[in-house]
Amino acid sequence: MNSTQIIYFRHLPMSVRVLFTMVLLTFGLAYVMATIQVWESHAGKDGDPMLSGKDLMIAYRGNPEGTKLETALRGPMSDMLPANKKKIVFDWLHDGAKPELIASTIQPIINEHCIACHSPEVNPHLPNLTTVEGIQAVAAQDTGMTIATLVRVSHIHLFSITFIFFIVGYIFTHAYVRPLWLKCVLIAAPFAVLITDVASWYLTKVWAGFAWVVIASGGVMGISFAAMWLISMWQLWFGHVPEAVAENEGRLPKLSVSESHG
Repeated sequence: MNSTQIIYFRHLPMSVRVLFTMVLLTFGLAYVMATIQVWESHAGKDGDPMLSGKDLMIAYRGNPEGTKLETALRGPMSDMLPANKKKIVFDWLHDGAKPELIASTIQPIINEHCIACHSPEVNPHLPNLTTVEGIQAVAAQDTGMTIATLVRVSHIHLFSITFIFFIVGYIFTHAYVRPLWLKCVLIAAPFAVLITDVASWYLTKVWAGFAWVVIASGGVMGISFAAMWLISMWQLWFGHVPEAVAENEGRLPKLSVSESHG
């Protein structure tokens, strides 16, 4: 079998190292923003400001103890209304969400604080609160994300995350990491847990415990991303490969058959 040759970071042209660095910096910032967005979207749905398994259970399966409107106002939308107006909305919901009170009591609050985002002209993917029917829909029992919404989010998530980890993983292949199996695990893990992550969105509707699989999958993905990012950034500019590798212009000496697959 022919020997495998790997060009490590410090032996790449300066222009390629600059390109890899800028890509990693941009992806790093994007990952931080995505983490904040997940926190803002899901944390607090159970009334506790911290992100928890129950928050994800409510997001995907729904909240049998409340409505979509109350879940939102106790969670990610808690800052959208002042306390006195939230109390009015909650009292209306707890009193049966009587439709005859929408026009006189609820609609003025929504028009003042919510219509800027919750109208089909602004964002067709958010609940439409410009009509009585739209308000009644969010005042009904919270059943979580619909299957149609999950499918729409799933294909975007699968394509985008695969694209990101393919690029980060390709850059990371230029890193010198031993043992070799650890390098392979860091590259493969995000793709494996991406599947369990998305599958658990749907399975949480069947059994709430799958929400913890979503959290675990996100944790593995984050650890893999951070490890590949940090190792790559360090070796791009500061790290050194072993002397035997350096003497061979950054290419590995002839590898054994068992090593040549890495």
